Amino acid sequence: MMAGRASAGPAPARLIARLLTALLCLPAAILPASAQTLTCLRGANVAGAEFGDTVGKLGTTHFYPTQKTLTYLAGKGMNIVRFPFKWERLQPELYGPLDDRELTPLLASVAMARQMGFTVILDPHTNARFAGMQIGSPEVPTAAFVDFWRRMSAFHAGDPQVMFELQNEPDYMDAAFWLPSVNAAIAAIRENGADNMILVPGTIWTSAYHWFAEQNGGSNAEVMTGVIDPLNNFAFDIHQYPDHDFSGTNRTCPATDTAIESLRRVTDWLKATGNRALLGEFGGTASPDCLDAIGRMAGFVNDNPDTWIGWTYWAAGDWWGDYPLSIQPDDNGIERPQMRVVQRYILDPVTGQIPACASLAPAGAWQLRGPDGSQKGTGSADAPAR
Repeated sequence: MMAGRASAGPAPARLIARLLTALLCLPAAILPASAQTLTCLRGANVAGAEFGDTVGKLGTTHFYPTQKTLTYLAGKGMNIVRFPFKWERLQPELYGPLDDRELTPLLASVAMARQMGFTVILDPHTNARFAGMQIGSPEVPTAAFVDFWRRMSAFHAGDPQVMFELQNEPDYMDAAFWLPSVNAAIAAIRENGADNMILVPGTIWTSAYHWFAEQNGGSNAEVMTGVIDPLNNFAFDIHQYPDHDFSGTNRTCPATDTAIESLRRVTDWLKATGNRALLGEFGGTASPDCLDAIGRMAGFVNDNPDTWIGWTYWAAGDWWGDYPLSIQPDDNGIERPQMRVVQRYILDPVTGQIPACASLAPAGAWQLRGPDGSQKGTGSADAPAR
């Protein structure tokens, strides 16, 4: 939403990491017979790990998704959850090891969600920044961003239930400045033996409304056609709110028609360029116009399964309290009006199931290639760097 040194970690965390490596980091010489369809993804952001100051204290300033919330969302029929977290907590120093004190509870939440049948999006929720400095700047070189994803992706390489979102809502940078970091991170993930779907945000908060806005070097619509994935297994992460400034911070939603038209323009662009997208954030308050907007936006995505792979509402999470966009039951266990609307768009009313969406690449041999197209091999089952 528009919005200390690393520890070696306790022995149990290292054991968990080794077990995950053994289970998930399998050889990447996979030969899918053909492109596969993807069950439409309909779920929610589960906020909490991105709360608080840059470092904070686990359990006091922030927390990772809980069984209580995941059970509630699963009971509504949802099949995807987006887990925001702070990059600086997982990797307190650039190029340094991942911190077991934060990594272990994150991996535990991912494992719990997977066991419940969810697909999980890992979302470094820092607006393309580390400690306030932009990725691609002298302070946070693209190489540091690549290092993070090389380490992080190794823990879930080859797991179809885990998606990697490169960053949340890059802001105050041009798409032409952002794109090289995108492609470098994708290349590192693929070279790591990970064929997972990657979610790619644009700039200006990756907003549908701003997708065609002029920027130095070209708009998102112009520049982001330059994304290079050797497996073509990526989707754009698009966000859209229907309040007057499209920020998701206001009580009413007078711009619903404009929000829907923005999604329609992005849909036309996706079709014209052969791409697909996830509506990774949308939401509104319990005001009548916002409830109408929530339903219309979810319905729009559902009606375009050839280009939209699904949606994740903003947001669920145990600590929201009276946050006006929350779909978490209130302190008395009373369901939010927004959830009653969202729930109508999860399952097909005829079949009672979630239908199929856009087809999944790749088709043919699983081969890692560099940005220049040169073959890099078929991945590795080596233990992940920490």
